[in-house]
Amino acid sequence: MTLKLKKSYKFAVKSALYITLFTTSLLAGLAFLYPIDWRAIVFVFIVLFFFSFVVLQYRVERFIYRRVKKIYDDISLLESSTFRNKSITTDMATLTRELEKFARDKKIEIETLKIREEYRREFLGNVSHELKTPLFTVQGYILTLLDGAINDKVLRKKYLQRAEKGVERLIYIVQDLDMITKMEVGDLNLSFTAFNIVEVVQSVFDLLEMKADKKNIILMFDMKYIKPIIVYGDKEKVQQVVTNLVVNSIKYGKENGTTEVAIEDLVNNKIIVRVKDNGEGIEQKHIPRLFERFYRVDKSGARTEGGSGLGLSIVKHIIEAHDEKMYVESTFGKGSEFSFTLEKTK
Repeated sequence: MTLKLKKSYKFAVKSALYITLFTTSLLAGLAFLYPIDWRAIVFVFIVLFFFSFVVLQYRVERFIYRRVKKIYDDISLLESSTFRNKSITTDMATLTRELEKFARDKKIEIETLKIREEYRREFLGNVSHELKTPLFTVQGYILTLLDGAINDKVLRKKYLQRAEKGVERLIYIVQDLDMITKMEVGDLNLSFTAFNIVEVVQSVFDLLEMKADKKNIILMFDMKYIKPIIVYGDKEKVQQVVTNLVVNSIKYGKENGTTEVAIEDLVNNKIIVRVKDNGEGIEQKHIPRLFERFYRVDKSGARTEGGSGLGLSIVKHIIEAHDEKMYVESTFGKGSEFSFTLEKTK
């Protein structure tokens, strides 16, 4: 790392002037007592000023350079890109501003790292919990079978079926984690094509019709879409987004409720797809964290509904991979609306 000295003469000039004025004033006072030629006083003034200036400037540069260079070198070990190829200044005001700015930046960086560390700990705890529950379930049924229940045909089939569900849940969680990891490292390969978003929503309705019937929830459009609405994106991934949103609306919707999908035109060849329910809604304090991995609004009973806890996080990553936006509006006790934009073909 190359460091250059940026000279500032302000301190030396002022200090030399103060010394010279004091000394000259002292000589002028002595001139009243002893005969001293005024030209000698002027000469002393000039010589003393330049001598003081040179000595002070040299000493200040040496003093600041040696000590501040060490500070810069120490700081550069932490963040070399911040101070690389910068000059060292003997202007203490400028130096102070630079170091204060660096300190503020580092404080923000440390606070961000603390938040990330807290999020990491919470995430690891959630992963552990999500994997532990089905693992212990599977283990419990297998141990029961090994203890003798395997000889009972009825119990054997029943416990093996339950163990299979636990394994399916484990696979589901691992697959979702693998997908999110690929999304975060930019390894999600999207296949962009033109497709009819109305057909995609209708196919999701057909797929989830039986699930909705269990809670007497009606899956519906806000109106009858006669003409196709052609959008540009990854059809499979967009269908996954719609599926996850509709599944959530069923999961947290109320009995005899509705899940309504609306498709509206926006400016600049964009459409917005809205998935609205009249379920329990979400408190405002939870909304900023809805798309975090494993974050659940209902900590106690949400897991009874199944799922990996990664659905909304996957939705957000897919939409952002399309360079589109995701929105949430919710009124606690009245329902929620999740919406996302897509590019509309001409």
